[in-house]
Amino acid sequence: MSTEHDHIQANKGRIAGLSIAGSMLLWIAMQWAAKDFGFPTRLMLLLDLAVMAVMFWSLIVTFQIWRSRRDANKG
Repeated sequence: MSTEHDHIQANKGRIAGLSIAGSMLLWIAMQWAAKDFGFPTRLMLLLDLAVMAVMFWSLIVTFQIWRSRRDANKG
């Protein structure tokens, strides 16, 4: 059972890491594209809010992983 729990936690960590990296790469690319193509400010604000939401979600998932591992080590 412990290995199944570890596998689930590893998958959660992988998803959180990939979402952080992917959202930051998208954000950097859109910042570059906005400068060159003149995207409207509203679109860029929407992108900033979406990236912040992904970062917040990743923070919550990472905290859940940390708590789960801490609780597993106690018992």
